[in-house]
Amino acid sequence: MGASKTANAKNIARKIGILRAKDLAAYGIRRAYLYRLHKMGVVDRVGRGLYAYHNANLTEGHSIAEASKKVQHGVVCLLSALRFHGLTTQNPFEIWMAIDRKARLPKSDTLKIRLVRYSGEALTAGVEVRKIERVSVRIYCVAKTVADCFKYRNKIGLDVALEALRDCRKKRACTMDELWHYAKICRIANVMRPYLEAIA
Repeated sequence: MGASKTANAKNIARKIGILRAKDLAAYGIRRAYLYRLHKMGVVDRVGRGLYAYHNANLTEGHSIAEASKKVQHGVVCLLSALRFHGLTTQNPFEIWMAIDRKARLPKSDTLKIRLVRYSGEALTAGVEVRKIERVSVRIYCVAKTVADCFKYRNKIGLDVALEALRDCRKKRACTMDELWHYAKICRIANVMRPYLEAIA
């Protein structure tokens, strides 16, 4: 029975790629089997309570997938979302994630995560779910990401927001209506107005 459960745990780890003990628990497999897989070299510990299948084909989005497992109610935002959507030359060394204003801060011992607190519709609007390394990742859509960059221009720089807006229009990644929609949700329509009018 133990060998059978270990084999099952191994198959699940291979299928999921990045996992926590509760991912195995969903299949009725105790956390002890995850530790057993780690000792066997089947999975590598990549963070507190977080494991990745050994020799998995890691993509550029691996850190995003890992952060999404770590901060399960978070949404990939700002520089990390820009990078994902191909709208910046920046290569952030940390993963930017939006969390609710009242949410507890997650612990991360190995992964560099930059948390930004959002609230209300600014947190929930424009969220897309993408698959990265078999992990469901919540990330803001292009138009919401660009609007967020203007809202948080003091954190990331106005030049980054303007670059994102120019690239967005050049690649036709979203419509003007979508940009206006999220500018209003983020309450920065007046800030964005002259830049949007200039590229219209």
